[in-house]
Amino acid sequence: SRIAAAESLTAGMVAAELGSVAGASAVLQGGVVAYQNSVKAAVLSVDRNLLAEAGSVDARVAEEMAAGVRALLGADIGVSTTGAAGPEPHDGKPVGTVFIGISGPSGTRSREYLFAGDRSSIRSQACSAALEQLAQELGAA
Repeated sequence: SRIAAAESLTAGMVAAELGSVAGASAVLQGGVVAYQNSVKAAVLSVDRNLLAEAGSVDARVAEEMAAGVRALLGADIGVSTTGAAGPEPHDGKPVGTVFIGISGPSGTRSREYLFAGDRSSIRSQACSAALEQLAQELGAA
């Protein structure tokens, strides 16, 4: 399976972790760091109205990011991360709120997490959660 990552709060950590595994070139298609909403919309085709209404820390945004990067990079599975890493709440969502999106042949879905800790810890936990979701999707494929 070819994998593509769309990352906001993790800013490339998921793709870097995937790339650190020997043989990654067989599966890692590429990644997009979409930190700003303008990039989420322009590059990943996330609905601008959704971003304006819900903000970027949202389940549907995570799903659209995952589906968008999957289509953009011609991957079998897209994984996405969006959330509030702190130190301040983001788009009205408390620090530690993270959504992981997965888009694959079986459909597109997201999961919400609430992580504790500082900014670095939240980003690290989000990266781990994305890799876990990816492993589950690959196991189901």
